[in-house]
Amino acid sequence: MWTPKGKRPIVLTSGSHQKTCVFGALCIDGRQFFRQYSTFNQDTFLQYLKELQRKFRKLILFLDRAAQHYRSSKVRKHLEESKGVIRVEYLPKGSPGLSAVEECWRKGKDELLVSRYYSKFRNLKKTIAEYYRTKRFRLDITNYLLRNIT
Repeated sequence: MWTPKGKRPIVLTSGSHQKTCVFGALCIDGRQFFRQYSTFNQDTFLQYLKELQRKFRKLILFLDRAAQHYRSSKVRKHLEESKGVIRVEYLPKGSPGLSAVEECWRKGKDELLVSRYYSKFRNLKKTIAEYYRTKRFRLDITNYLLRNIT
């Protein structure tokens, strides 16, 4: 933010504590799959997993160690039942640089939140949904996968 020297910047905020959550997956062939939910919990993650499975059939997921990803009994049960279809590899704790989708979150925050004000939460949610539906990140995820090996 640019402000004249000696002037205090004014940052507009809505004061809202409303939340939104976006799950995302990138494929090696460039396809993307993002979905927005009102909460980040085992139920919404399980719903996302099922949608992901319907779209891609067989997958290898590289997940961080968020509790909703690996401590949830519902999610573990689903992954166990889907063993022939979904393979999960957990990234090392505290290693966001190994996940290509983390770059999508970083770019999204920069483009949607920096120096932007949304007067209504629904406007922010709509903008986020449109951004992840239309943005093509074109990341070479093999670079991220190779970081995981070395």
